[in-house]
Amino acid sequence: MRGEALDFYLGQGYYRMQQDLFTCQFVPFDGRLYTAHWLRVVLPRVEWGPEQRRLLRRNARFAATIQPFRLTSEHEELYGRYRSAITFDASPTVEAVLLGGAEHNVFNTYIIELRDGHRLVAAGIFDRGDRSVAGILNFYDPAYRQHSLGKYLLLLKTDYARRLDLDYYYPGYVVHDYPKFDYKLSLSAAATEVFDSVRGRWQTYSRAAVTAHSVELLADWLPEGLRELAEKLTGPAE
Repeated sequence: MRGEALDFYLGQGYYRMQQDLFTCQFVPFDGRLYTAHWLRVVLPRVEWGPEQRRLLRRNARFAATIQPFRLTSEHEELYGRYRSAITFDASPTVEAVLLGGAEHNVFNTYIIELRDGHRLVAAGIFDRGDRSVAGILNFYDPAYRQHSLGKYLLLLKTDYARRLDLDYYYPGYVVHDYPKFDYKLSLSAAATEVFDSVRGRWQTYSRAAVTAHSVELLADWLPEGLRELAEKLTGPAE
């Protein structure tokens, strides 16, 4: 799944899961169902603001390298430290996130490594198409939490794609009324779009647009769900 094919499916609101592509409109957290809203950043419209420039200056001392992805024990050790410090569910290993037991990677995957001297302190994994990149996974050493390295990796991925003169960066989804995913909105507000899965089109991101999309998704889904529940209780209508 590379090149133009990956570009096409990303543009339709699909995303990578291990060695497959998927999409969804709903995600469960803490016993509640939320609506998911896919994002993309229009790279020619990106402009760094004071927050982004400050983060770039603050972390410039870290050595960054970008190369084709090859999984190593160093990556897994760093991910293990990261996973032990986070407060949300995550896959047990990098291998489980990307490969899930598969022997070959069907995606064109790259990694950004950040080092403090010789010490690996953060890694950002992404897939490349012909005209777009998709951010897959960021993880970092909890000892460097104050450096906001997760957000910094978003900036580096965006900058890398801009230098290649690509069109889009896809960072994943945000969740309506669940702010843990809102860090993906920290790149460039004017350049961020959200996918309207009801109409199959992208539009400029705003909280109002996400709320309206959430209402439409729930209105479309709930009646069928309620009919199924009623049928279980009373039997199908004649």
